[in-house]
Amino acid sequence: MRMRAAVLEEFGQPLVVQELDLAEPAAGEVLLRLVACGVCHTDMYTASGVDPSGYAPTVLGHEGAGVVEAVGEGVGSLAVGDHVVTLFSPQCRECVHCLSPKTNICLAIRDQQGKGYLPDGTTRLSRDGEPIRHFMGTSTFAEYTVMPEIALAKVSPEAPLDRACLFACGLSTGLGAAMFTAKVEAGSTCVVFGAGMVGLGAVAGCRLQGAERIVCVDLSDERLEMARHQGATDTLVGGVGGDGVVQAILDMTGGFGADYTIEATGNVAVMRQAVESARMGWGLATMCGVAGKGETLDIVPRLLITGRRVAGSSFGGVKGRDQVPQLVQRYLDGDIDVDAFLSHRITLDEVNTGFELMEAQDGIRSVIDFG
Repeated sequence: MRMRAAVLEEFGQPLVVQELDLAEPAAGEVLLRLVACGVCHTDMYTASGVDPSGYAPTVLGHEGAGVVEAVGEGVGSLAVGDHVVTLFSPQCRECVHCLSPKTNICLAIRDQQGKGYLPDGTTRLSRDGEPIRHFMGTSTFAEYTVMPEIALAKVSPEAPLDRACLFACGLSTGLGAAMFTAKVEAGSTCVVFGAGMVGLGAVAGCRLQGAERIVCVDLSDERLEMARHQGATDTLVGGVGGDGVVQAILDMTGGFGADYTIEATGNVAVMRQAVESARMGWGLATMCGVAGKGETLDIVPRLLITGRRVAGSSFGGVKGRDQVPQLVQRYLDGDIDVDAFLSHRITLDEVNTGFELMEAQDGIRSVIDFG
């Protein structure tokens, strides 16, 4: 079939919306009609050329939601008409990682996905007979996409897809970092660094876990006000210079630091602040942000010897097919205000505007409406 998609032709250049060919789904695959897709920082990160694993040409986009149009041979968990959220982090439910409660990083299709291919090592996207690689196994800056069955989460048809799409990446990453990676305990003190999509999700996750005190740190007063709306009890305006933020957090916590800190900026200096702000004895610093190529996190070993721990979190530790539908239901139940995150509605032709709005920190999330 012919369909329109936003193609990354060259790193550092605007995406080009054009017509491509999309092949039918093979065995174990699903044809999805996109209804909505968030414009995420990871898309812009790859488009810029600083992503060490990036490649071009490719169709970007991974924060998608839509309706199943057709299924390939052997697909049993999805049917035509189902509403689904795309998963860049799949869940086969069979590999050693999927069977373990310790991780959500599925191994089933990881190698081919990282190279831009579907599980059989080929693509369904092409232009004039030449293959176009898939991005993160999703490629949702497109009217249609073909994806593996194990990379789609079936959600309630009651959930508006322009909200549900946010659970495909940013919102689930933040919620999950608090709920599934850190496993924030009721009555605890938490500090979230960054009040973008992931950080605000982490604030909401800490609230849902019953944290008594939730401090959010960001440079923007407007975003900090949004953090209060999501459940932050305290806010701090702070950047990466000096020790002011760390000292302020120590002062707020009797000199000990916070039980849980969550970093959601991708800035290695802020990551260090998250470690230094964690409580002596048992503080856990969880890292969600993606740092630049070649950057390293500098930690004074004494901080670890005195009991602090550091954890990484991919997609918030969320097992996508099982837990994304549960998180969407929490939204439908009124536990999470997702409407507040949807800042701009744009068309596929305006996808580069979405990047510009993100660069200007204008709003939290621009969502492509496919109509």
